[in-house]
Amino acid sequence: MIGAGASAIGRTAAAGSREVLSGHSSRPVDAPGNEDGLSTAKLPLPVLIMLLSILIPVSFNLGSLALTGLRLVMLVMVVPLLIGLFTRKYGRILWVDWLFLGHFLALTLALAVNNPDRVIQQAGSVGIEFLGGYLMGRAFIRSREDFIALAKALIWSFVLLLPFTLYETKTGTPLIPTLIAKLPGITSVRPVYPDPRFGLERVQAVFDHPIHFGLYASCAFPLAFVAFQNLRSRFWRVVMSGFIVFSGGLALSSGALLALLLQIGLIGWSLTFRKIEWRWWLLVGLFALAYVTIDLLSNRSPIKVFMSYATFSSHTAYWRAIIFDWGMRNVWANPIFGLGLKDWVRPSWMYSGSMDNFWLVMAVRYGIPGFLLVAGGYALGLSQVMLRDFTRDFRLLVCRRAWVFTFVGMSFTLCTVHVWGAMYAFVFFMFGAGMWMIDAQERAPETKAGPADMSAARSRYTRFAAPKERLA
Repeated sequence: MIGAGASAIGRTAAAGSREVLSGHSSRPVDAPGNEDGLSTAKLPLPVLIMLLSILIPVSFNLGSLALTGLRLVMLVMVVPLLIGLFTRKYGRILWVDWLFLGHFLALTLALAVNNPDRVIQQAGSVGIEFLGGYLMGRAFIRSREDFIALAKALIWSFVLLLPFTLYETKTGTPLIPTLIAKLPGITSVRPVYPDPRFGLERVQAVFDHPIHFGLYASCAFPLAFVAFQNLRSRFWRVVMSGFIVFSGGLALSSGALLALLLQIGLIGWSLTFRKIEWRWWLLVGLFALAYVTIDLLSNRSPIKVFMSYATFSSHTAYWRAIIFDWGMRNVWANPIFGLGLKDWVRPSWMYSGSMDNFWLVMAVRYGIPGFLLVAGGYALGLSQVMLRDFTRDFRLLVCRRAWVFTFVGMSFTLCTVHVWGAMYAFVFFMFGAGMWMIDAQERAPETKAGPADMSAARSRYTRFAAPKERLA
């Protein structure tokens, strides 16, 4: 079920290194292996099946249950994954695990209070998409080999989707869901046919909305450019990452383009100031300074200013500001259990009940506790990975950097879009796919190599160049 492990590069691992076993292999987390093995790493079979269920969006009824291919995978996997988590097959139980489990319980409780007639159905679908997606990443992406194999699968998925995205941007018809819906007994995601932008039809590809296709691209872009340094040529990385940006840009979604622009900005910052070790603290300081300056000089809150510039039109920005104001009124009116699936209170002239803010939806539906648990787990996991020191292991460093760039961009984008269905599961799958880095072991340098041997090692194993932190 797992690709072959990387071959040993020497007896250099510390004798006392702690082994954190994955649920599908006896190999320790990020066990020492040959860098060459990364090029032939195979994606774990359950992850491949999950990705295929996303890219081939099949829906069907099983008795009274409305299922999708992805939900079926989650239903089959979630109980074994939970057992594996509590028996520590995926390493020690993290605080992130507890917080996300707490969010699932808070979600279920909020639905039980507000919608007792729908709690089993909704908690069993939305809850399993959230928890199942996270646990799939947590359990099966356990090393740099798994991570690189996942990155390759995401990159090549855009190549395979290219004919369908080009067709859709010309005609407005998502071809794969349309063809699936013609088969007897099954359906697929519903075409949304949004208004064109810049004379082009917006591409939803195989997702519920064009926004989701754009977010899918924003998850793959940093992996293509950053994680493959010294595994692929700079030309390959530029072409593939540019290809992903082009494909994701066809969604014509301001939220997804915001994530891509933020990621490009982070890559540019890293390249420009690569000789400054404290460059990331400098960037945090500049963000804090910008926030305080906007707060002092603007008659709007910094959050509203941000949302106004994260859209294609002033009308959309104005509408999102109203949604945020009324959404927060609903949160403070129902702080503990939220509204569940009840309609939220808003002016009568607000004809749409959609809420383009994932974090706000969590607070409105599941109350402040439900929001704090999911947002706290997200922030904690991201910060724990960010704070790991991988300066002695270049491959770990660039894998970590690619994943962090993905979720820094995602953090802001989720303030302007909502995710559900397949994209909801995929976002938290990708989040879980980075948790192995919290306990990942660096590959120790060769201590017995002489000057000539060390020079050769530097040319082959790029971790010895890590202190320079060159990204390109």
